[in-house]
Amino acid sequence: MTTQHPHTRPYTLNAGGITLSALLALPQDGTPTRATILAIHGRGMRAAYWNSLVPVATSLGHAVLAVDRPGYGDSADRLPEGQTLAGQAETLHAALKEHAADYDIGAGILLLGHSDGGKVALHTAAADGGGTPLLGVDASGVGYHYNPEALHFPSTLGAGATKLNWGPLNLYPRGTFQASRTLLAATPPLESAETLRWTGQYEALAPHVRVPVRLTFAEHEAWWHLEAPTLSAMTSRLTAAPSVTVDHLAASGHNISLGHTAPAYHLRVLTFLEDCLRAAPH
Repeated sequence: MTTQHPHTRPYTLNAGGITLSALLALPQDGTPTRATILAIHGRGMRAAYWNSLVPVATSLGHAVLAVDRPGYGDSADRLPEGQTLAGQAETLHAALKEHAADYDIGAGILLLGHSDGGKVALHTAAADGGGTPLLGVDASGVGYHYNPEALHFPSTLGAGATKLNWGPLNLYPRGTFQASRTLLAATPPLESAETLRWTGQYEALAPHVRVPVRLTFAEHEAWWHLEAPTLSAMTSRLTAAPSVTVDHLAASGHNISLGHTAPAYHLRVLTFLEDCLRAAPH
């Protein structure tokens, strides 16, 4: 599931003076770009987490821009401590402005984030982006209140976090765990330090998200409390979002895009993107 699509190429962005490494895949056969998906990886991962999304997204006319978040990849030496989630959102807005100056982004940007990348996606949607049109936010593995046991393992690379990050191992294709070693990266300290502050951060940013939101939770998601009242409290804070959808994906673990159900998840993402395109101003 981590194999790079032949139409994907390494890509570099100047984000306000910060060099971000990324992977870029454009629609196939010169098809005009309908929309651009900014794919934002989770904690302790890299941009190639999203490799399995690329074939179906580009076949439907969408570009996929998967970034190594600030503090990962090419920016790790420049930002050894990383950036706060809000700081990452600011950097990604600068990166989007740079990208849009060189490439057709279509009708706008879908922010697609996993785990801590989903937090960054929500921060990015809530921030003033300086004019780059945002279509919606699709976040997986991001809840409102952590399970108590999750707070003991703030890093994906931390000992004991396997169950939290993966769930039952039979949810993933053979060879996934060996192949996924190439995706792993140390979690920047600033990012780890913010784990305990997420609930308050979310409460502050949620009312400022003004695009449609879809939240997906795996059946075997162990990081978050997923009881109906908790999720209702989470969605009720998105008061400015035109629509809010909560989806549950059976037979899947936290790292949805690496599992057997990745194709089903990605098709749901792209269906949501179609809904966002229909609702976007023309």
